[in-house]
Amino acid sequence: MTIHNTDRNHDALWLPFTANRQFRDSPRLLVSAKGMYYRDDKGREVLDGCAGLWCVNAGHGQPRIVEAVQKTVATLDFAPAFQMAHPLAFEAADRIARLAPNPLNHVFFCNSGSEAGDTALKIALAYHRLRGEGTRTRLIGRERAYHGVGFGGISVGGISGNRKLYGSLLTGVDHLPHTLDLRRNAFSRGLPEHGAELADDLERIVALHDASNIAAVIVEPMAGSTGVLPAPKGYLKRLREICTKHGIVLIFDEVITGFGRLGASFAAEKYGVVPDIMTVAKGITNGTIPMGANIVSDEIFEAFMQGPREAIDLPHGYTYTAHPVACAAAIATLDTYAEEHLFERAAALSPYFEEAAHSLRGAPHVVDIRNEGLVAGIELAPRNATTTRAYEVFERAFHEGLLLRYTGDIIAISPPLIIEKNEIDRIFETIARILKTID
Repeated sequence: MTIHNTDRNHDALWLPFTANRQFRDSPRLLVSAKGMYYRDDKGREVLDGCAGLWCVNAGHGQPRIVEAVQKTVATLDFAPAFQMAHPLAFEAADRIARLAPNPLNHVFFCNSGSEAGDTALKIALAYHRLRGEGTRTRLIGRERAYHGVGFGGISVGGISGNRKLYGSLLTGVDHLPHTLDLRRNAFSRGLPEHGAELADDLERIVALHDASNIAAVIVEPMAGSTGVLPAPKGYLKRLREICTKHGIVLIFDEVITGFGRLGASFAAEKYGVVPDIMTVAKGITNGTIPMGANIVSDEIFEAFMQGPREAIDLPHGYTYTAHPVACAAAIATLDTYAEEHLFERAAALSPYFEEAAHSLRGAPHVVDIRNEGLVAGIELAPRNATTTRAYEVFERAFHEGLLLRYTGDIIAISPPLIIEKNEIDRIFETIARILKTID
């Protein structure tokens, strides 16, 4: 028998979005989770301040979800989705479609937000071609956007660190300006007052390329991974108006904002702006089993349902599309959200969460605080060092039993929707205390 030493085992694993050599010097290892808390390999409880990775909206170890997964894996561990289906896939799709605003009534399953993003772009391109407008191939993203790590997603995305190593990416892509405006909107509570006019830059892009060449615009209603950038008041409505005017498909990336994060089923519902395609993932299964989906409008779906009945209407999909165990987890997750009234709970807690977040105004190094629903971004002043202050806060917080997210100079907080007020207090009190100790 070959015995592998611990160091070699650590070398075998290549972690994503991680400084792997630095990590191996002091690994942070999680071994179990329940409710609001992880437990690490040293036996310490760690308060989950970021819902795992924006995904464990109902908290960890939800009994209904665990039971559904266990039962399904013992009954139907896999079923192909090519020319086949299973009852749980129909049920999950119906439940999700009924949760989405009309006319988003059709669900195409995949396995992640990244796959959902690339799938949405392909559906938009194919939709125009099927309608006889095959010249519509240009895709419009936004600066500082995150739409996953596929080539489509990083092409329309606007985070330079995710793009710089991979060459020219997709051609025919333009970007709208991001909406962060610290001069006018610093320390906004909820949606910023200023910036709706930034949507009008889409008219400039249309004038440059002509609408007949533009397929789709994809935006996050609230940019999460780049550091919590809520859309300014009126911005999404203006984008919808321009896209409708020019026949451009509007895609909302609701991978983070979906399933209660903002105190509603989706941002589209909360803001009363309905896209043509919505991408979702993360909270769809409470992070239990990988799953993503595209929720598509009636008009787009019907465009694919023309031609010979025996023809494949969308030559696209994945081995694990509508995986039975993922579908079971999704159904149980939606049941949990409904029975525990978690979306309503998030909405009710949002004012308290907002006050707690903004209590950090005036704390050392804090230059902006942004919040919406149960999510907040705390932006810190940059410094001339390899390690950002936000990383230091993340690292020290973990050693104090609190898990946060950081991106660049920004701390992101997005706890499970089951969080209690005393746990909200603990999150922001811990951050405040740590900020006083760093240079």
